Formats: sequence, C-alpha cells, structure tokens
Amino acid sequence: MSVRTQSSEQPADAVHRAGFACFVGRPNAGKSTLTNALVGQKVAITSNRPQTTRHTVRGIVHRADAQLVLVDTPGLHKPRTLLGERLNDVVRTTWAEVDVIGFCLPADQKIGPGDRFIAKELAGIKKTPKIAVVTKTDLVDSKALAEQLIAVDQLGKELGITWQEIVPVSATAGRQVDLLADLLIPLMPEGPALYPEGDLTDEPEQVMVAELIREAALEGVRDELPHSIAVVVEEMLPREDRPADKPLLDIHANLYIERSSQKGIVIGPKGKRLKDVGIKSRKQIEALLGTPVFLDLHVKVAKDWQRDPKQLRRLGF
Repeated sequence: MSVRTQSSEQPADAVHRAGFACFVGRPNAGKSTLTNALVGQKVAITSNRPQTTRHTVRGIVHRADAQLVLVDTPGLHKPRTLLGERLNDVVRTTWAEVDVIGFCLPADQKIGPGDRFIAKELAGIKKTPKIAVVTKTDLVDSKALAEQLIAVDQLGKELGITWQEIVPVSATAGRQVDLLADLLIPLMPEGPALYPEGDLTDEPEQVMVAELIREAALEGVRDELPHSIAVVVEEMLPREDRPADKPLLDIHANLYIERSSQKGIVIGPKGKRLKDVGIKSRKQIEALLGTPVFLDLHVKVAKDWQRDPKQLRRLGF
C-alpha cells in the first residue's frame, strides 16, 4: 500500500500536462471543500447539508507545467426521485470522461454502505486511474487515521480497485492539498492548457451566483429544507446612469421551494431570514464578480419540482 504523506519532487522536464480530474464520494465527504482548497478560491459551494452540489462546477488549477481542471459532480446515491436519477446519470458519464478520479472518504467516519455503493460503481470503470483521498484528517488522531488508511487499502483489494495513491488531506487546515495536486498532475495527458490563465471555473457567472445564493439560503434551514431550494438568476444587468468608477450590478433572483408551507421558513419572521440570505450571499457575489451588487430576492413555490420533468428543465436540471 502506498500512502503519500510528503511531496515527491518531480523531475524538471519541459512537458506540459492538462486534463480533467473529478472527486467522487458520498454526499458530504468533503469534495467541494477540497475543490475550493486546490483552486484557492471559492468555486464550488460547500455546505454540510448532503447534496448541495447540483452542477458540474469546474475549478481550474494553473501551474507552470500543468493545468488541472476539477469537475465537481453531485454525490452518487441511491435515487429516490427523478432528480436523483438524473444526477446519478450525470455522475457516471463524468467518471468515464475524466483522466483521473479522486475517491473521497472522510477520516472521521468508518467506511459504510454508501462508500461501498460508490466503490462498486468505480470498480466497473476500468480504464480511469483512481486515487483514494482520505479527507477531514484534522478531525482525527494519528491512530484513527492509520486505521482508516488501512481500511481504504482493504476496500480496494476486496473490490479489485488499484489505487494509484492513497493520500490523507485536510482541506480546511490546508494539509497536503498541494501534494494531492502533485500526484494528480502526472496522471494527466501531455498537452497545452485547456483554459486561459486566470480562469478559475468555466461555469457561467449566473450559475455561480445562483449557487452562492442557494448556499446562503440553506445555511439557516439545516433540517427543515434539506434540498428543496432551487435558485434561478432571472437577470444580471449593470445599472444604467452610473459613473464608470461607481458601477452597480442589479441581480434579480428567485428562490423556488416545493410547498407554500416552506415559504415562511425561508423568509423568516418579519423577513429577517431572507434579509440575512441577501446580505450573506451579496458579500460572496461581490467578492466573486469584483463589483458592487444590488440583490433582489423573491421566494416562489414550484410544486414538487424535484419529481416533475417539466419543472426540472425549467430550473436548469
């Protein structure tokens, strides 16, 4: 079993590599946090609600000798709704198209049925190289970490998966994140950069803005509305008649919920919660777009949208 805990110096050759990697793992295994840590800026939304990532958000890591494009897929799970089935299809298609798969397993939780379900699916994808990434190492002591690393090694042997590497990381503490990039890059094909220098994601800005609003909206309603919030940015327009040195971007967005009884939860007493969502997400959006923003939020009901193909299409799934 090869477990990496420090950086291995790469020979200084002039080869440039570029390709795609994706992190997989059950919901809440730390995939989005890891993507953000590698890119060094917030591109995938993170929340400790399972299943917050619905879009393939790509983070882009630029290095002098390589470009690593990170594809962040939704967590694979046993689907209960039409949305769930669509998400699983997205995941499998992505796995077959990337150059390397990082399987994220949290250090602080024993390997469970959800991990096995994904590992079995991974075992069926023969050609793509796989790295096991043990995440959240800041939450355990060295003994528990060693046990988890051995368990991950065993899981691979049991299912016939050859791990290229097993890497313990902590994205929040910034431990071994660069090492992970060092190990992913040699698995990329040789070739020129796929995206211009300076790009961090190829998601259209509106999608990223919607994700930031959605993340802020989920913040306060942990258990009441796990994932029945969808956000659609209706328009983003520069405010007219503003002097060039004082631009303002008007963003109008709708938060969709499934039942009118959920409206009060999102809006909160005297509109306080919705106001907080606006303040919090506006800060993040301004940081992302680098311009002052006026954010106009409305809450609307789209009945049972997770089960309705027409609504799913309208909300961008």
